[in-house]
Amino acid sequence: MHQLLTTLQRGFRERIGWKRLGIAASLIIIVLAIMTLVRTLKGVDSSVILVALTEKSPGQIALAALCVLGAFCTLTFYDFFALRTLGVTHVPYRIAALSSFTSYSIGHNIGATVFTGGAIRFRIYSDYGLTAIDVAKICFISGLTFWLGNIFVLGIGMTVHPDAAGMMDLLPSPINRLIGLGCIAGIAVYLIWVAMGDNRRELGQNGWKVVLPSGRLTLLQILIGVVDLGFCALAMYLLVPSTPEIDFLSLAVVFILATLLGFASHAPGSLGVFDAAMLVALPQFGKEQLLATLLVFRVLYFVIPFTLAISIMGTRELWLSVVRPWQIRRKSNGHNGAAPVTQSINSGSSRN
Repeated sequence: MHQLLTTLQRGFRERIGWKRLGIAASLIIIVLAIMTLVRTLKGVDSSVILVALTEKSPGQIALAALCVLGAFCTLTFYDFFALRTLGVTHVPYRIAALSSFTSYSIGHNIGATVFTGGAIRFRIYSDYGLTAIDVAKICFISGLTFWLGNIFVLGIGMTVHPDAAGMMDLLPSPINRLIGLGCIAGIAVYLIWVAMGDNRRELGQNGWKVVLPSGRLTLLQILIGVVDLGFCALAMYLLVPSTPEIDFLSLAVVFILATLLGFASHAPGSLGVFDAAMLVALPQFGKEQLLATLLVFRVLYFVIPFTLAISIMGTRELWLSVVRPWQIRRKSNGHNGAAPVTQSINSGSSRN
């Protein structure tokens, strides 16, 4: 049996591999989401969507925008927490904030966040002497913050409101409640494990080894993820139609599941996947009204941050590649040009 499993494992790695399996899974999710979205949007009146957009009050949109701002402010602590966990103290908070904001905003909108976000992080942190391995560790700790926060909130939400996920996962409420309790138990086990000692918190070997945060710091790590997620879910909650009523925790469960599906698909901006999941999971709302909500949320959470991140990175690259070298050359030429004058004056003084 052991030999058979070993042979199957070797054959899997040689012929398929986890990378190809992941790509296939992403494509399947995207295709299914597009099919669901197309089927859901049949018969939708675009004029009703425009009317629904006008029904969103400026105050309602402003509050949602403030929540999105709070989410991205919290997001800046993902990298900062990772840097301090890894013992990197010479990188200031402003650089960590720049890296978190730009890598997430650009990476999530372009797709394949692991690669695009990692490349942006390396471009920024390499100026501070960090290597590709260091950046990989930062990505790992930041990703762990994201997953811990999501699993914790999802566990509580599915335990308290198990029927909220029923429209999406098509599972009965008792099973969803068991999944929620399993998520909470998993977080508790993880906390106990990281609190047991430094040796148990090490992952990896040889050149790649990362020490996970301690039990107390892991609580802070979970809090960062929860606050970030809470702001995002609250922005969506403020934008959904007021009738029929839905409680915040139920919406948070739907929002997390839709976000995780979009994340797993690696689709640019989770486009199609996130929207289809939200439409399927919230059938009590009119399609036109919910589409208007999703459109406003996309502008606030995806389009505006993406535009800002591109502008910031473009300005930074222009400064580093053009403006700063020009200033250095100008100072250098000015210094060299002044030297002969000084030398001539000194020579003249000596002759005198």
